[in-house]
Amino acid sequence: MGTKIKRRRLEPLKFTCLTTDCPNGLHAFGGSRARSGSKPPGTCWKCGASLVGWERVQRRDLGDFSNTLAELKKEYIRHQYWCCVEIDPWAINKARRKGVSGTRKAAEHRMRKYVCVENFYMDGRQTPKRGDIVYYAQHATATCCRKCIAQWHGIPKDRAVTDEEFRYLTNLIMLYIVEKMPDLKEQGVYVPPIRKT
Repeated sequence: MGTKIKRRRLEPLKFTCLTTDCPNGLHAFGGSRARSGSKPPGTCWKCGASLVGWERVQRRDLGDFSNTLAELKKEYIRHQYWCCVEIDPWAINKARRKGVSGTRKAAEHRMRKYVCVENFYMDGRQTPKRGDIVYYAQHATATCCRKCIAQWHGIPKDRAVTDEEFRYLTNLIMLYIVEKMPDLKEQGVYVPPIRKT
């Protein structure tokens, strides 16, 4: 018998891409305010801090992931997904059903269909905040939209993503998933659905 968890509506997250907590070292480096204002690209739209080593991050070197992770955590939204936001039980169950290999396929499919296309008409709104471990990973690794990919990973949004860039972005997503769910099996396992009590 499966564990019965009362199905509840997920409360909206209380932050956006522009949320900051500058006194505590959590900034927002993207967003239209940063790009259209007088501050140079890559600076916090609110306080003007320029803290990220963009050149090093944009080399897209998975061997240097510890540096990339430290830099990502300087942005409020990325920090929240790495450190504070609890992954919802539906997302956890879905990942367990798919396993690592199935989740990788799902991440690849999502990236090809919604993110790695040039000039996607809904760019910035194509990735929900919860409901799937891949969504959490995309926000945590700045692979959620072409604006964030351009800002963080140096891949312009007005062209298609190359195969090498695609592999890098997908591997970033998987690094988050494996870190957050270290006990995730390679192949999926049966997990009973969450039922209403």
